[in-house]
Amino acid sequence: MSTLRTDEVPRSLAESYARSFGEEGRAGLPALVAEFLDGWELRRDGAVGAGEASLVVPVRRARGTRAVLKLQMPREETTAALLGLRTWNGEGIVRLLDHDPDSSTMLLEKLDASRTLSSIEDDDVAMGILAELQSRLVRVPAPPGLRGLGDVAAEMLAQVPQAVAALAGPADRRRLRAWASALAELVGEPGDRLLHWDLHYDNVLAARREPWLAIDPEPLAGDPGFDLWPALESRWDDVVLKHDALRVVRRRFDLLTETLGLDRARATGWTLGRLLQNSLWDIEDGATALTPPSVTIADALLDR
Repeated sequence: MSTLRTDEVPRSLAESYARSFGEEGRAGLPALVAEFLDGWELRRDGAVGAGEASLVVPVRRARGTRAVLKLQMPREETTAALLGLRTWNGEGIVRLLDHDPDSSTMLLEKLDASRTLSSIEDDDVAMGILAELQSRLVRVPAPPGLRGLGDVAAEMLAQVPQAVAALAGPADRRRLRAWASALAELVGEPGDRLLHWDLHYDNVLAARREPWLAIDPEPLAGDPGFDLWPALESRWDDVVLKHDALRVVRRRFDLLTETLGLDRARATGWTLGRLLQNSLWDIEDGATALTPPSVTIADALLDR
């Protein structure tokens, strides 16, 4: 079947489109898929997948090669993803084959969604693969038009007093202030590399062109030290917590900073800034305590 049935669109995604574009948006997804199948000479090649904000349709191109049609709501993040993918041009990351900037629709290289880095049992091997990919991604200067880490960090620091007041425990309040102080020391030199911003084990898939490639970037211009946290928290419950958590975090951090050629003191400061960012988001959603993984990561990097 070449078209998309309405009942193939997950309810959560349809509701997201309805919230953004009204009932016309909910009903328009099958028509939008049909438009791109026809315009890009594609035919469906398997069951659709989806998240809350995207619909993924496996397809074959006119010459029979496999690809993925990804539909997502136009927003700042998807515009940045298009810009980042065009700039990387498949170097260490899924290749962008075609795109429609108006709708943020992408045609992407087909990867093996059933095999992520989480499938590798040896954590050192998995982290080594991720680190090598990340080192390739951050070699690329950020293109004009991306949001910069300097602006992001300044906005974060402005939110700290209110966030501190929302935390229930004095130890958490001290930690948040300390993380903000570490970030404040670095904010004047935010960096200019092209960051993935969400590179963890489940955002690295097996591929044919290369053994492993990154997916789903949320590009930002900045210092690579700000980009380490997702890797540090990968497989937290079934790897980190089953061993000496502090030791695992330190080993991962050392491997990442060595492979990327980062100054560890600066990378520590930027990682604390990333923990601050995550905590600010949590507090905005009603949290009154810092998450245990954030506290453990901070303790691992500071108490050495």
